[in-house]
Amino acid sequence: MGTPEVEVRRSKQRRRTIAARLEGNRVIVMVPSSLSKAQEKLEVERIVKRLLSRTERAKRSTDADLMRRAKQLSDTYLGGLAKPDSVRWVSNQRSRWGSCTPGERTIRLSDRLHDMPRWVVDYVLVHELAHLIESGHTDEFWAWVSNYPHAEKAKGYLEGFSAGARLDAGDDGDAEDDGEDGDDDRG
Repeated sequence: MGTPEVEVRRSKQRRRTIAARLEGNRVIVMVPSSLSKAQEKLEVERIVKRLLSRTERAKRSTDADLMRRAKQLSDTYLGGLAKPDSVRWVSNQRSRWGSCTPGERTIRLSDRLHDMPRWVVDYVLVHELAHLIESGHTDEFWAWVSNYPHAEKAKGYLEGFSAGARLDAGDDGDAEDDGEDGDDDRG
């Protein structure tokens, strides 16, 4: 990864913590508005260095890895009933975490999930896999999703992340938001 552009966002709501995340080739750093310019410079350099180091160390899973993981999760939590033809990472989902087209048996996960904990990625995969069994967000669908033991924790994580990033996590607790990519996972 080359040297990314760094965008610093000052926040009056942020009191003590400094956070950073990657958005494409840009690092977004959120800092308290009370931080002096000198402190900001030092802290931004420190957190950007740490984020880039962690990102370079992290093994990025491939589409093949994602397909293998989807099969494992289907076997473990969905009785092996969800059998996708394709599972892949995509970069065009900026407001949803994943999508599924049940008729084509395809699942797409936002590459924004790359830096999230594995149990969160697994939740989104289970959510999308469940659409291959039950296309809508019915009680039966949610019963399948609830077989994943970290479902509620992962939903909370994604809702918190979305709120922190000023995204809408959806009113129904769904793994994805209303998307821009034209695919609707509701079948």
